[in-house]
Amino acid sequence: MKAVVYRGARTLDIEERPEEEPGHGELGIAIAYTGICGTDLHIYHGDMDARVGAAAVIGHEMSGRVAKLGPGVTGWSVGQPVTVMPTRSCGRCAACRRGHSHICHSMRFLGIDSPGAMQSQWNVPADLVLPLPEELPLEHAALIEPTAVAVHDVRRANVGAGDHVVVVGGGPVGLLIATVAQQRRARVLLVEPDGFRRRVAADLGVEALDPAATDIVAAVNERTMNAGADIAFEVSGSAAGVATAVDVLTSRGRLVMVAIHPQLRPVDLHRFFWRELELFGARLYQRDDMTEAIRLVATGEVPVQRLISRVGPVDSVGDAFTALESGGSVMKVLIDWQEQPR
Repeated sequence: MKAVVYRGARTLDIEERPEEEPGHGELGIAIAYTGICGTDLHIYHGDMDARVGAAAVIGHEMSGRVAKLGPGVTGWSVGQPVTVMPTRSCGRCAACRRGHSHICHSMRFLGIDSPGAMQSQWNVPADLVLPLPEELPLEHAALIEPTAVAVHDVRRANVGAGDHVVVVGGGPVGLLIATVAQQRRARVLLVEPDGFRRRVAADLGVEALDPAATDIVAAVNERTMNAGADIAFEVSGSAAGVATAVDVLTSRGRLVMVAIHPQLRPVDLHRFFWRELELFGARLYQRDDMTEAIRLVATGEVPVQRLISRVGPVDSVGDAFTALESGGSVMKVLIDWQEQPR
């Protein structure tokens, strides 16, 4: 089997490895596609070396088919299409005891804390595997995990029909949030400076404005009779994005922090006081979010195929990372494992 191995900042090797049998309670999954996400880019840049060890196999956005059943595993069939919820909670910490295992204090994330999906066969605990509809293209199914992020974020904000929603940041997760919110019949406006991303948004039926060319607060006020947005999602990871997300909100509006901000950001707390705003963190997803994401992708209600910019073989994985970090006309990049020897 083949595996993509992280060796250190900006260094990936493609290795031939002996195929391991799945252990007790595990499924061996023949990977079809692996997606590359922002976390993978952070790892590639060396930003997570304290957590990701040497010779690590990364990746967690994926689709595939059951190849082998480990001892003690029942209820699955070889060839069955599947995806993986790549999180393992401890079941003992305060978050887990309160029913919030998705934000476990000792969370183990597959593809970060343990081997991930950038390998032609991946052995994972069977209880983390979810079945897929046979008719769902596996290329599309590789985007179920980021769609689950969007489903969780929209649920966290309690988005409803008629809500005015502003999404700040038009990367893959921002566009997925906008699309899922529209499926709940919210009125969505995307804020994104990059022209390519705005064009992708338009292709998805999402209205998008350039903050460099438009007064976003004025545009939101015009759409809401000067009330402001009910909900804002900050997905840009920038200080300007935080300010915009706060400024567009109506009285008792809800700000959902989706992006990871590694440094402190100034926030207009007087506006929080004056308008009684609410701030929600949105970190990961729960199993119900994954199940709903599968439904949305399978039915085409979230047309994830329009986010796929590039699909290439494992031998081009270095080029895939380079394309993503350079920006430009790239949204989601997938690695295709199906032609690799097993």
